[in-house]
Amino acid sequence: MNTEFTDRHSLDSKDIKQANCRNNASDMKSIFLKRGKDESLRRFHPWIFSGAIARTDDGIEEGEVVEVFTNEHEYIATGHYQVGSITVRVLSFEKEKIDTEFFSRRIAVALDVRKCIGVAADGNNNTYRLIHGEGDNLPGLVIDIYGKTAVMQAHSVGMHMDRMMIADALKAVMGDNLENIFYKSETTLPFKAELGQENGFLLGGSKEDIAIENGLKFHVDWLHGQKTGFFVDQRNNRSLLQYYSKDRTVLNMFCYTGGFSFYAMRGGAKLVHSVDSSQKAIDLTNANVELNFPSDPRHRAYAEDAFKFLDSIGKKDDSPLYDLIILDPPAFAKHKDALRNALKGYTRLNQKAFEKIAPGGILFTFSCSQVVTKDNFRNAVFTAAAQAGRKVRILHQLHQPADHPINIYHPEGEYLKGLVLYVE
Repeated sequence: MNTEFTDRHSLDSKDIKQANCRNNASDMKSIFLKRGKDESLRRFHPWIFSGAIARTDDGIEEGEVVEVFTNEHEYIATGHYQVGSITVRVLSFEKEKIDTEFFSRRIAVALDVRKCIGVAADGNNNTYRLIHGEGDNLPGLVIDIYGKTAVMQAHSVGMHMDRMMIADALKAVMGDNLENIFYKSETTLPFKAELGQENGFLLGGSKEDIAIENGLKFHVDWLHGQKTGFFVDQRNNRSLLQYYSKDRTVLNMFCYTGGFSFYAMRGGAKLVHSVDSSQKAIDLTNANVELNFPSDPRHRAYAEDAFKFLDSIGKKDDSPLYDLIILDPPAFAKHKDALRNALKGYTRLNQKAFEKIAPGGILFTFSCSQVVTKDNFRNAVFTAAAQAGRKVRILHQLHQPADHPINIYHPEGEYLKGLVLYVE
């Protein structure tokens, strides 16, 4: 892994000049749509699928910025070109240059939104998502803020090619509030593009890895951790869990870095057990608990398979009967072809929890699979409740927080679903 640090001047390198030149409106290549395939774009949907394209100019390179025209040669959008089913990710519905100033404007608007909702101006919280892809009109780009460090991920070749311009724009907007930019796209870029990407710092290089969320501290493993190092999208749901935790025995399944665990402890839980199949995740959970509740005997962590652990509940003399369980598994379905098996997985997992939870227990259950709709997930959980023979009430229906906004023209951006259930 490349961890060679660069300084501020590297952001003014030839990479930026080349990208600005490549994205100059006068030099852009063109794509023409089939007749009638412009309707979704007129409704500002930010994706153009390969089946909608009639023809393209010769020599378009993957990641290049292109202009899109209707079958009648009317300009309609500008975006990043990519090989695959989503051929163009739209950056703008107006003719404009995609340069450093463009990214600065978009990032500035996104920052204003975070200030409006309070997460970017709260001294009790220095952790939030600044850019959420299509939700911030920058499809293929994610930027999370951890104190004075930004962790940037590209999910498209175009955003990868423009990463230095984006870093320069990010620093310009954030100013002294930003000292480090870590680029973490090694596992998020399409492997067929063969970009040879390595993670590393684009700016700074601080190894300080402690951030604050609602007054609680946690280590952020942006080098090796999942996503950008922490699941920022569960902040509000963790706060709700804290409210329900007093005097309860809590089981946090798929705990990863233990976020729900230390919120439960602050809420007054009698005991908290954290479970994850990864020993590295368990080590990080223990470190995070120790940051907030040093030497607290209420917490214990287990590196075990989720289903095996659930099966073992009640079979050992020292096995408690939990009355608050959190199920926050990784995405069971990355694409539509996996949807059927994913729903079976959610049903099986939730049925196991319903069978094991104590009477009067509370179940927090989630899906972060984008292809699983709210109705899909609810039906899977309902099926699980029926198969377990438990009476269940819905107390809350949960979703992603406001710093993970959903573009009203891109409903696919609503990916996090959750239910809080009371189990008789």
